[in-house]
Parts: sequence; structure tokens; C-alpha cells
Amino acid sequence: MIDPRRLRVLRAAADHRTVTAAAAALYLTPSAVSQQLAALEQETGHTLLTRSGRGVRLTAAGAILLEHANEVLAQLERAEAELAAYAGGTAGEVTVAAFATGIAEVLAPAIGRLAERNPGLRVRVRDAEGDESLPLVLDGEADVAVAVEYRGAPREGDRRLVRVPLYAEPFDAVLRAGHPLGREAEVALEALAESDWIAPYPGNPCHDMVLLACELAGFEPRLAHTSDDFRAVVALAGAGAGVALVPRSALRGIALADVVVRPVAGPAAFRRVFAAVRRGAGEHPLIRPVLEALAEAAAGLSEPAGG
Repeated sequence: MIDPRRLRVLRAAADHRTVTAAAAALYLTPSAVSQQLAALEQETGHTLLTRSGRGVRLTAAGAILLEHANEVLAQLERAEAELAAYAGGTAGEVTVAAFATGIAEVLAPAIGRLAERNPGLRVRVRDAEGDESLPLVLDGEADVAVAVEYRGAPREGDRRLVRVPLYAEPFDAVLRAGHPLGREAEVALEALAESDWIAPYPGNPCHDMVLLACELAGFEPRLAHTSDDFRAVVALAGAGAGVALVPRSALRGIALADVVVRPVAGPAAFRRVFAAVRRGAGEHPLIRPVLEALAEAAAGLSEPAGG
């Protein structure tokens, strides 16, 4: 008989690719993780992981078991949701991991709605960059993620997660006041190919978006400055240190006296924001109202690129 608790350990090892990282995510010691994996191999009669440099990777048998593990763990989430619904659970805490702009745009308004409709439901907010929130949900450290697409993100159809689309928004070009392209209604990115650029740090999904948009425009941007704080990005652009692409919602509330902001020609500079939960957890009586409130808060936020 396979112990489902060990399936969680297998999935963590597959997600994090090292025993040490899996142990940290599960709040276990590396020794305990190794013991759980060894016991799982004994239960199944197969080698499930093999060493790869300093990390681990799934064997063919491990990949087969992981597919079943995702289904088993999702079914357990559904069982917990149905039991909570049966018990009439309307009070408790839900942890939502979200990036700063997502908190301002949809999570804070959703919390306001929930305070009126579900007074027994407490939402705990965890500020996490767009590439951090999904791993937190998969590791059980958060119940809901407000995330964006990024390179390496779990794809739509990933059997571990269920997504709820929230909104989509364009990136705008931010140029110093008086920049020649500031007179244009829209900015063609290829016209900025020889400029210095200001961008978030590698690993931030917005960094990937800048690189992708420039790649589609036919050039690699010369990254001269890096900051994950869009106020700093705008200030640097206003000082003439470079040009930038910034999500439109992130520009709200930032002083723009020293810059001009223009839409980008074409659909390349765009990001999609969604909520995600572990598969099977979406019907939990505490999580479902959070997803509904997020969707309501996001209604009407989407706008076309260049719009």
C-alpha cells in the first residue's frame, strides 16, 4: 500500500529538483525526505529518483507515479473540500500569495467584499513576486496564488493546479520627458533598440516580458539598470538613464512629471493575471468565496494592448 503522504514528498522532490529544497518546502529535514523517498521506492518496488549532479530527477517509473500522485492528491483536496462543506465551514483563514500590483488591483478590493459577505473568513496576504506564488501554493504554504505568466511557470492544463483568469493588461513605454518618441501616439519598440534599458531583476516575470517584447521586435535590449520597484524604474527613466516597459496598472499612483508614457505598438508587451489553487481545492467553502471575490474585483480591468 502506497502512503499518500510520501506522494507529497515525491512531488516536492520533482518540483524542487533537490532533496534539500524539497525538505525546506515541506518543513522536514533532508534526512527525513530521503527516508520517505526510500520507503516509497520500497513500497512500489521501483527506483523513482536518480541523482543528476547535485540534484535529483525522476526515473521513468517515477514519472508514471507522479502522474498518479497528482490525481490522488487532487482527490484528497476534493475530499477535504466536501467534508468542510458538509460541516458548514464558513469561518477560517485563507492565505493568498500575490504580487504587489495584484494586491492593489484585485486582492485588496476582494478582501473588502469578503468582509461584508463572509465576516468569518479571514484572508492573510503574503506578498510574493509573480514567479513565487505558484510554488507557495503547490508546497501548501498558500491556499490561493495571484500570479502572472512567466517562463518556466506551470502551464495551463497542469494537473496540479486550477486557474481562474482575472485580467490582462499591456505594458507601456516610459521615456524621459522631451524624448523624441514622446510625440508619437504609440511607440514602436524597434525604435528603442539602441537605447539603454531599465528593467526588473532576472527572475521577475516582468523581466521576462521585457526581453520577450524586445526579442519579438528584433533586438536584445541593453540592460543598463535593474530594479523591481517601478517607482525607481520611472525615476530612472525621468532622469534620462534609459527607457522602460512598465505594466499599466503599476503606473497608477506614481508621479509622472518627468516622463512621458506611451502605449506600445502591437500586442507583444502584455501580461495575463490569474488566480490559482491546488486542483480539488477550488470548491472548499472558504476558498471558493475568495476566488469569486477576486473574479468580481477583476471584472472590467482587462484592456487591449495600446488601449
